[in-house]
Amino acid sequence: MVLLTALIRELHSLWRCPVDIVTSGPWSAPLLRGQPGVGEILTVRSRKTPYLLAPDQWRLVRALRARAASPTWFCDGGDAGRSLLARAGIAAPYLVDVNDHRLLPDEHATGQWLRLAQLRPQVLADVAWPGALSGQSGCSLTVNEAQRADLAAWLEARGLADVPLILMQIGNKRTMRRGPRRLAVNHKYWPLARWVEVLRHIRQRSPAAAILLLGAPPEVPLNTELAGLAGVDGVHNVAADLPVPRLVALCARAAALLTVDSGPAHVAAAVGCPQVVLFGKASPALYRPWGVAGAPSLVVTGEEGGLPSMLGIGADAVIEAWDRLEPRSAF
Repeated sequence: MVLLTALIRELHSLWRCPVDIVTSGPWSAPLLRGQPGVGEILTVRSRKTPYLLAPDQWRLVRALRARAASPTWFCDGGDAGRSLLARAGIAAPYLVDVNDHRLLPDEHATGQWLRLAQLRPQVLADVAWPGALSGQSGCSLTVNEAQRADLAAWLEARGLADVPLILMQIGNKRTMRRGPRRLAVNHKYWPLARWVEVLRHIRQRSPAAAILLLGAPPEVPLNTELAGLAGVDGVHNVAADLPVPRLVALCARAAALLTVDSGPAHVAAAVGCPQVVLFGKASPALYRPWGVAGAPSLVVTGEEGGLPSMLGIGADAVIEAWDRLEPRSAF
């Protein structure tokens, strides 16, 4: 969803009207609410639940019908949401469907959204754009005054108001699934022993900084284990207390981020936080963090058995990248 902020920004700039969002992601509404160009946000719990068993889908369809059909950019790589649009009376002439405009060779995912912003559904074929492209590229998020005030109070309560902040995101949405962490489906797993080595190096290099371990509540035990194994001072496990708006503000305030390929990596890029990002199976050419603020995102990759793998990344490679990164000195 952070990548889609590029599409939202350009549609708003071209058409000079708010962009309403339909989403099933639990993080989408708190991420996008109040962002420039974003209008109403409509949500469903799941697009894939059978329609007869999904009252939230019924409510969405009723809401869309009440608005009457309007130009729509369909951004789901599957087709689960198309039936909901059809039920709401939004037919093909109103649609720009990402499935009809696949990624070009060597195109970044954000570049695809920037390209789709300039396409028109059939119903707008002869309508001139009232505005123009923003002239920006990449993802963008803004931090409002309420977010800044919330973060300031949160940091004050933790005794962190006047210290540099270094962020670490070691988990991902698959990390805390049942079973061993090193599952075939968890392509973003990196061994704790290597995280420990890197964390100790960061503490040695930046003794005055507070190191904050990010994540969602299920990642609290993983962060606790890392902090215990590292045995260094000034490490704070904040995964249980990090709603999305606070995460965005925290990334905008922090000196730097070390992370696996993750949502926080894209948030950091969107608000200008320098970072080092570990990539595994996913392609950096496709998903490398890319923000309008232009902060450096140093990517570290590895191979195992001749294939891209995060397990092929050594701690020394991450340490070398971290030492090349230039954190923000102001906070």
